[in-house]
Amino acid sequence: MKRLEGKRILVTGAASGIGQSTALRLLDEGAAVVAADVATEGLDATRAHADEAKSAERLTTIRMDVANEDSVVDGVSLAAETLGGLDSLVNAAGILRAWHTHQTTLEQWNQIIAVNLTGTFLVVREALPALLANSRSSIVNFSSTSASFAHPYMAAYAASKGGIQAFTHSLALEYAKEGLRAACVAPGSIKSGITDATGGYLPKDADWSLFPRLMPILPATTESSGAGMAEPNAVAGVIAMLVSDDGAWITGTEIRMDGGTHA
Repeated sequence: MKRLEGKRILVTGAASGIGQSTALRLLDEGAAVVAADVATEGLDATRAHADEAKSAERLTTIRMDVANEDSVVDGVSLAAETLGGLDSLVNAAGILRAWHTHQTTLEQWNQIIAVNLTGTFLVVREALPALLANSRSSIVNFSSTSASFAHPYMAAYAASKGGIQAFTHSLALEYAKEGLRAACVAPGSIKSGITDATGGYLPKDADWSLFPRLMPILPATTESSGAGMAEPNAVAGVIAMLVSDDGAWITGTEIRMDGGTHA
């Protein structure tokens, strides 16, 4: 028996990167998954990967914009109805943009907060009734190493991720007696759609001497001889552990995965 067999899990941000890898890993471990994202083409790719792995019969994809309250209300309701309830929620949806802080507009700031922080809140709020119907359930939210360590030009992003960490701690305490666990993963130096696009968002006059301190100390793979970005499945495996019984004693905390970048 696979350790997630019979588990019903909603994963946001499942059209690419860590969210996609997580949805596929949870399917591989036996879960029934609703994969949600605003990018429908990416969701088609997620389904194609599941087809190849012969796990697509346990996958449902839905379009959901986490920054839109109506979309979240409808999407989470559909996910719970489709799965017959929820055992776990993984909030992987997020965006990253980078600007000089003194040049950041209110519109840009609000965009980051709306997707990353408010989006996480909305999905959690809507999922809580279904999660609390179980004696044991779990939420995994996505923070970032930027919440605890300096990342240049990413003040808005860092603030949103720090907010997610604080929000997750509150959830863990508030609902502990109902059997709900809430934890954060804090990835860094992980290859994903967000990190691939980061270079294009950095200011043209960015000081590149600030970035070497953000590199991991471990090689990206066992075959690699030098440090670099790890693949998204490095995070997906940890998330699978957190939503399984192996994570039964983990709540109200962050797990940092950055290859020793901030050792």
